[in-house]
Amino acid sequence: MKQVLTLVCQLQPIPEAAQKIESTLIAFADACNYANQQVKPTITSKTTIQNMVYQTLRENFGLSANLAVRACARVGANRKTAKKEKKPVKVFKPTSADYDARIFTFREKDWSVSLTHYQYRDDY
Repeated sequence: MKQVLTLVCQLQPIPEAAQKIESTLIAFADACNYANQQVKPTITSKTTIQNMVYQTLRENFGLSANLAVRACARVGANRKTAKKEKKPVKVFKPTSADYDARIFTFREKDWSVSLTHYQYRDDY
């Protein structure tokens, strides 16, 4: 049986890294809000949501491939929960982003982390 662990940690980033994290959280929330607005509200499948908005999330919000996929999954999961509770998904706030093993690395030897972040591009 596969075991899934969740890690919650408090980061102590240098100011430059803190700004990148903040920008990533904002881009991630904006991407979730965009997906939630553009895709028919009854659709809860992360795959269907991804098929409909993935490329736009990459292009318009500067997200890495995996962060764009994670944004679609978050929208789908929130919609499923909202459907059970008979409430609409309101808004996604820039308080967190979903990371998996491909875009998050923890280095035990020096207790440091590596996170994939939002990439600002001037050609948007």
